[in-house]
Amino acid sequence: MITQQQIEQWLTGRLGDWFEEFEVVTDREEITVMGRLSDDGLTDENARAGRIARFREQTREERIGIARELERATGRKVAWGVRCGPDERVFTRLSVPVMTRLKQDDRRVLDTLVQAGVARSRSEALAWCVRLVGQHEADWLGELRDAMQSVAAVREQGPKL
Repeated sequence: MITQQQIEQWLTGRLGDWFEEFEVVTDREEITVMGRLSDDGLTDENARAGRIARFREQTREERIGIARELERATGRKVAWGVRCGPDERVFTRLSVPVMTRLKQDDRRVLDTLVQAGVARSRSEALAWCVRLVGQHEADWLGELRDAMQSVAAVREQGPKL
């Protein structure tokens, strides 16, 4: 299985000078490549939006080729996004169905969000709840992810015989 570090190293070679810096976020289904474009002091939101649109159009074919190679190597879909100044835009994003079994109390929470117009469906309400937890517990989730990476590294080493 290819590691996050290997993906980042491979992309470093493939992306050239597109970005000032980039980060890779992975899960079991998807790899998201987020790159920072130079804003050259662009203070206007429309100017930054234009820079993002130009990048998207000019790199489309090459990004598709890189994504196909990475998808073959990892078995995961690839999403692309950029940041320019304070603006962020994700071009593609995989939507993955998640099967859940919820108790009535939990379903009532989702139904309340739908009835109140916060969400259009239970699925959207659940996504809203997940985003809310992610925003308010970001530090804790980060620590948890770091701990899981440590466990994965130890597991990869295996026992010393």
